[in-house]
Amino acid sequence: MVLIGSLMTLSIVAGAFAWGALRPVKQPAPHEEYVQVETVAEAPLPTPSQGLVVEDLRVGTGALARSGAELSVHYTGTLKDGKVFDSSYDRHEPFSFTLGRGRVIKGWEQGFSGMRVGGKRRLTLPPELGYGTRGAPPKIPQNAQLVFEIELLGVK
Repeated sequence: MVLIGSLMTLSIVAGAFAWGALRPVKQPAPHEEYVQVETVAEAPLPTPSQGLVVEDLRVGTGALARSGAELSVHYTGTLKDGKVFDSSYDRHEPFSFTLGRGRVIKGWEQGFSGMRVGGKRRLTLPPELGYGTRGAPPKIPQNAQLVFEIELLGVK
C-alpha cells in the first residue's frame, strides 16, 4: 500500500511537472525605457527657407537673446569674397542694440534671436536680409550676400 501511495504521489508530481513544462510560459514584457526630454520654449530660430544660414561656432550658456532685450555684441562683417567691410573688434568696442526694434538689418534680428551669451555664430545673409538692392556704398555693393561672425557678449 505504501508502494501504491508512493507511485500515486510520484505520478501526480510527474504529471504536474509535465503539465507545467508543456504549458506556454508567459514571457516578460520587453523592458521599455523612456527618457523625458525637457523642451524650453525659446525664440524661434530662422529657417534656411528664409535664406539665412546660421552656423553655431560656439553655443553659449548665458542669458537668452529675446525680443526687447538690449544686446551687447562683437561682429565682423565680410562680403562673399571675404573682404571685411566692418568690425567692432577693429574698433575695440562692442556694439549695442535692442533686439526686435528694427534698428539693425533683418538678418541680425533673426540671427541673434535665440542665441545665448557666450555664443558665437556665422550668419550668411541673402541681400534681402542685409542691404538689398540699394547696398551701403561705398563698402557694400547692391544685392550683396553678407557674412557675419557674431558674438553675444551680454543681454540686459
